[in-house]
Amino acid sequence: MKKMNLKLTLIAALFVSGAFLSCQTNEEPIDKEEEEVVVDPEEEKEEEKEEEEEEEQEEVGPYSVYIADELTGSYATCTEGKNNSDRSTADIPNAVNHGTIDDRSCYSDYSEVDANGVVYGVYNITDGSNHLDAPNTLQPRIERSLSRSQKTGIGSYVKFSGRVRILEVGKTSSDGSDGTYIMQAKGKHTGEGGSADPAICLYLAKPIYGKDSNGNTTQVSFNLYREQIKVRGGSGASGRDVVFLTNIKKGKPTDIVLEVGFRQDPNDASKKIHYADALIGGLAFNFNIPEPERGTQSGIRYGAYRVKGGRAQIRWANTSFEKVEKD
Repeated sequence: MKKMNLKLTLIAALFVSGAFLSCQTNEEPIDKEEEEVVVDPEEEKEEEKEEEEEEEQEEVGPYSVYIADELTGSYATCTEGKNNSDRSTADIPNAVNHGTIDDRSCYSDYSEVDANGVVYGVYNITDGSNHLDAPNTLQPRIERSLSRSQKTGIGSYVKFSGRVRILEVGKTSSDGSDGTYIMQAKGKHTGEGGSADPAICLYLAKPIYGKDSNGNTTQVSFNLYREQIKVRGGSGASGRDVVFLTNIKKGKPTDIVLEVGFRQDPNDASKKIHYADALIGGLAFNFNIPEPERGTQSGIRYGAYRVKGGRAQIRWANTSFEKVEKD
């Protein structure tokens, strides 16, 4: 009887052991789900951002970033042979850019460059390179002045269109002195206040720094501001406001339209608005000029103006100009 009980015990033990081994062989490991990779949402966003940046770098054609024509390395304030004696003579025949040249920089003269099949006008200036005006008075510039509307009737305007690439702008130790103007609205007014040829608003590009492909610190994009008058003839911090508009990548072709003129006040048909409306990279930035009843002109200049430290390099292409005058 004892032998029989022992056999039954051994058989039962073998049966339980076999069942246990069978379960271990056929079932999936209990911690398999814990071994799966869980993607951090923030890392996923970062990867998507990097992919987008790679796609942007692969962009080609007239609208792709182009900086091959940027001047780099050391440079002098003035360049031999660039000290023109008259500000309107340093131009080239049949220039692709519209307007009359105003060259007050001994660093460079206006020239042209082909960038991805588009011909750009070249505007390069350096700090201290204004060789025509009295020392320490007016800032260096190479700009083009467009014909002004001398009429103030409703429907009178001047309109400039162009494509800009910004490669470098002025840099100092003070944020208030940084940057370079790429275009401006101009216009005289009745009564006193301001210079003989006052600016209405100026479009100021300030540098944003980052790393280039070699890890060097450089200007990688530009915050664009509108420096606008508070009153006719306003200048300096007390007479102008500086309003942020948008950011433009270095070397990125950006289409711009600037229109300055007079329109009817929608709230009072007996009054009119003097305006400076800009379209920059498809974004609208409109400005109603103060004291419209005092305005007597509508004008536009563009190029490169102001560099209180370092160097500025601006490119303009595909320019066009339109003027309508109504009494």
